[in-house]
Amino acid sequence: MTSANQPSAGAVDAEKAVAQRIQKVGTVAIRDANRPLKSGEEVYKAQCVACHATGKAGAPKFGDAGAWAPRIKTGFEALWQSALKGKGAMGAQAGGDFEDVEIGKAVAYMTTAVGGKFAEPAAPAAAASAPEAAATAAK
Repeated sequence: MTSANQPSAGAVDAEKAVAQRIQKVGTVAIRDANRPLKSGEEVYKAQCVACHATGKAGAPKFGDAGAWAPRIKTGFEALWQSALKGKGAMGAQAGGDFEDVEIGKAVAYMTTAVGGKFAEPAAPAAAASAPEAAATAAK
Protein backbone atom coordinates (compact mmCIF):
# COMPACT_ATOMS: atom_id res chain seq x y z
CA MET A 1 0.00 0.00 0.00
CA THR A 2 1.40 3.37 -0.96
CA SER A 3 0.92 6.58 0.92
CA ALA A 4 -1.40 7.77 -1.90
CA ASN A 5 -3.87 4.99 -1.05
CA GLN A 6 -3.88 5.61 2.69
CA PRO A 7 -6.56 7.73 4.31
CA SER A 8 -5.40 11.11 5.50
CA ALA A 9 -4.77 11.69 9.17
CA GLY A 10 -8.01 12.10 11.04
CA ALA A 11 -10.15 10.51 8.30
CA VAL A 12 -12.57 8.10 9.93
CA ASP A 13 -14.01 6.40 6.86
CA ALA A 14 -12.18 7.07 3.60
CA GLU A 15 -14.74 5.16 1.49
CA LYS A 16 -17.58 7.22 2.93
CA ALA A 17 -15.65 10.44 2.29
CA VAL A 18 -15.07 9.45 -1.34
CA ALA A 19 -18.74 8.50 -1.79
CA GLN A 20 -19.80 11.90 -0.46
CA ARG A 21 -17.46 13.72 -2.83
CA ILE A 22 -18.72 11.90 -5.92
CA GLN A 23 -22.44 11.69 -5.13
CA LYS A 24 -25.05 12.65 -7.74
CA VAL A 25 -26.06 16.28 -7.82
CA GLY A 26 -29.29 15.82 -9.75
CA THR A 27 -31.54 13.49 -11.64
CA VAL A 28 -33.37 13.54 -14.94
CA ALA A 29 -36.97 12.40 -15.18
CA ILE A 30 -38.45 11.69 -18.58
CA ARG A 31 -42.21 12.04 -18.77
CA ASP A 32 -44.80 11.71 -21.47
CA ALA A 33 -45.78 15.30 -22.22
CA ASN A 34 -48.77 14.10 -24.22
CA ARG A 35 -50.41 11.96 -21.54
CA PRO A 36 -53.97 12.95 -20.65
CA LEU A 37 -54.24 15.19 -17.60
CA LYS A 38 -55.38 13.49 -14.40
CA SER A 39 -58.63 14.57 -12.76
CA GLY A 40 -58.68 16.39 -9.46
CA GLU A 41 -59.99 13.27 -7.74
CA GLU A 42 -57.18 11.12 -9.18
CA VAL A 43 -54.53 13.60 -8.02
CA TYR A 44 -56.15 13.88 -4.59
CA LYS A 45 -56.15 10.09 -4.16
CA ALA A 46 -52.56 9.76 -5.34
CA GLN A 47 -50.95 12.81 -3.72
CA CYS A 48 -53.12 14.63 -1.21
CA VAL A 49 -55.07 11.93 0.65
CA ALA A 50 -52.18 11.01 2.96
CA CYS A 51 -52.57 14.24 4.91
CA HIS A 52 -55.95 15.68 3.93
CA ALA A 53 -57.88 12.50 4.79
CA THR A 54 -56.65 12.50 8.38
CA GLY A 55 -55.72 16.12 9.08
CA LYS A 56 -52.08 15.13 9.49
CA ALA A 57 -49.76 18.03 10.37
CA GLY A 58 -52.67 20.48 10.50
CA ALA A 59 -53.92 19.83 6.96
CA PRO A 60 -57.62 20.67 6.57
CA LYS A 61 -59.50 17.38 6.32
CA PHE A 62 -61.31 16.52 3.12
CA GLY A 63 -64.98 17.37 3.62
CA ASP A 64 -64.45 19.56 6.72
CA ALA A 65 -66.24 22.75 5.70
CA GLY A 66 -65.22 24.59 8.87
CA ALA A 67 -61.53 23.99 8.26
CA TRP A 68 -61.74 24.89 4.57
CA ALA A 69 -63.96 28.02 4.87
CA PRO A 70 -61.21 30.53 5.75
CA ARG A 71 -58.96 29.05 3.10
CA ILE A 72 -61.66 29.26 0.43
CA LYS A 73 -62.10 32.97 1.27
CA THR A 74 -58.49 33.58 0.15
CA GLY A 75 -59.49 32.55 -3.37
CA PHE A 76 -58.55 29.77 -5.73
CA GLU A 77 -55.29 31.35 -6.93
CA ALA A 78 -53.97 31.71 -3.37
CA LEU A 79 -54.84 28.09 -2.55
CA TRP A 80 -53.30 26.83 -5.78
CA GLN A 81 -50.08 28.77 -5.16
CA SER A 82 -49.92 27.47 -1.59
CA ALA A 83 -50.18 23.93 -2.95
CA LEU A 84 -47.55 24.55 -5.61
CA LYS A 85 -45.05 26.36 -3.36
CA GLY A 86 -45.87 24.62 -0.08
CA LYS A 87 -47.24 26.05 3.13
CA GLY A 88 -46.70 25.08 6.74
CA ALA A 89 -45.91 21.37 6.93
CA MET A 90 -47.03 20.79 3.32
CA GLY A 91 -44.11 20.61 0.94
CA ALA A 92 -44.21 22.17 -2.49
CA GLN A 93 -46.23 20.07 -4.91
CA ALA A 94 -44.86 21.74 -8.06
CA GLY A 95 -42.29 19.73 -9.94
CA GLY A 96 -43.53 16.40 -8.62
CA ASP A 97 -45.42 13.63 -10.33
CA PHE A 98 -48.20 15.93 -11.49
CA GLU A 99 -48.40 18.99 -13.71
CA ASP A 100 -49.24 22.30 -12.02
CA VAL A 101 -52.68 22.31 -13.66
CA GLU A 102 -53.37 18.86 -12.17
CA ILE A 103 -52.51 20.17 -8.70
CA GLY A 104 -54.98 22.98 -9.38
CA LYS A 105 -57.62 20.42 -10.29
CA ALA A 106 -57.02 18.68 -6.95
CA VAL A 107 -57.45 22.01 -5.12
CA ALA A 108 -60.76 22.57 -6.95
CA TYR A 109 -61.85 19.00 -6.14
CA MET A 110 -61.12 19.37 -2.41
CA THR A 111 -62.82 22.75 -2.12
CA THR A 112 -65.86 21.67 -4.14
CA ALA A 113 -66.42 18.89 -1.61
CA VAL A 114 -67.08 21.55 1.05
CA GLY A 115 -69.15 23.94 -1.03
CA GLY A 116 -66.43 25.88 -2.83
CA LYS A 117 -67.36 26.98 -6.31
CA PHE A 118 -63.99 27.13 -8.02
CA ALA A 119 -63.74 25.94 -11.59
CA GLU A 120 -60.94 23.56 -12.43
CA PRO A 121 -58.06 25.26 -14.20
CA ALA A 122 -57.90 24.62 -17.93
CA ALA A 123 -55.05 22.87 -19.66
CA PRO A 124 -52.26 25.22 -20.76
CA ALA A 125 -53.26 27.06 -23.93
CA ALA A 126 -50.13 26.09 -25.88
CA ALA A 127 -50.78 22.38 -25.45
CA ALA A 128 -54.52 22.70 -26.02
CA SER A 129 -54.19 24.82 -29.15
CA ALA A 130 -51.34 22.88 -30.78
CA PRO A 131 -53.66 20.57 -32.79
CA GLU A 132 -55.76 23.57 -33.83
CA ALA A 133 -52.65 25.48 -34.93
CA ALA A 134 -51.44 22.48 -36.93
CA ALA A 135 -54.84 22.17 -38.64
CA THR A 136 -54.88 25.89 -39.44
CA ALA A 137 -51.34 25.74 -40.84
CA ALA A 138 -52.28 22.77 -43.05
CA LYS A 139 -55.03 24.81 -44.81
